[in-house]
Amino acid sequence: MIISVASGKGGTGKTLVATSLAMALAGEHRVQLLDCDVEEPNDHIFIKPSIERRIDACIPVPVIDEEKCSHCGKCAEVCVYHALAVLDKLVMTFPQLCHGCGACSYLCPEKAITEEPRTIGVVEIGKADGIEFIQGVLNVGEAMAPPVIRQVKSHIRNDAVVVIDTSPGTSCPVVEAIRDSDFCLLVTEPTPFGKNDLELAVGVVRMLGIPCGVLINRSGKGDHLIEEYCRRENIPVLMKIPLDMEIARLYSKGIPLLSGKPEWKAPFLGLFAEIKRRVR
Repeated sequence: MIISVASGKGGTGKTLVATSLAMALAGEHRVQLLDCDVEEPNDHIFIKPSIERRIDACIPVPVIDEEKCSHCGKCAEVCVYHALAVLDKLVMTFPQLCHGCGACSYLCPEKAITEEPRTIGVVEIGKADGIEFIQGVLNVGEAMAPPVIRQVKSHIRNDAVVVIDTSPGTSCPVVEAIRDSDFCLLVTEPTPFGKNDLELAVGVVRMLGIPCGVLINRSGKGDHLIEEYCRRENIPVLMKIPLDMEIARLYSKGIPLLSGKPEWKAPFLGLFAEIKRRVR
């Protein structure tokens, strides 16, 4: 089962929820925790994994054989990302714009284009207290997170419970991270901003056809905003985590919730049981 943890905005507590869910399940199931917030991964701060392997994350970019090239311009014509430009007797490539789709090499009439890998990040694989941990790290200055996310997800095991921590928002990296999930747990906060961005996240999840439920973090005053919206949209509120100074203090020190407050293991096991029931 693949459970993605997402939200429409940053700071709602996705990492708190994803790491806590993975830690709660680690003694009961084979668990993989995937940190797909490749621009700013931080699950490792809390579960402190031992990294065993590092694999370069690459995309294929075009290389032009000038001896074969007739400068017909077909490659530039088919590239929707404008990663190639054909001048009079010169083909210019812009690797930073290339998405590695391969259209230019496939459609080149002279077969003058080959591809070579360009490293844009790294995939790190390790373990921590019964959790198989995989994270992607996008190189500074790179613009495209989805290829790194895809390479992180290529390590998903069919026999594991997979928890995916996504980046905030509703942009392409989030779509790539939650795609093919069995269930998406949307973490929100009981504020007008939280409600607005939850609505955006629900729109994305529904577009992808993934069942979802809501977890309200920092629950308390304002819960009615989220509960009324969820009631209208027929979205279950599966769990609440209260606004608690001790939880905030643990988080600020990089201490996992279940390490500092073990009594939270049972609620997270109950959350998983409810998600499993709804998926089935």
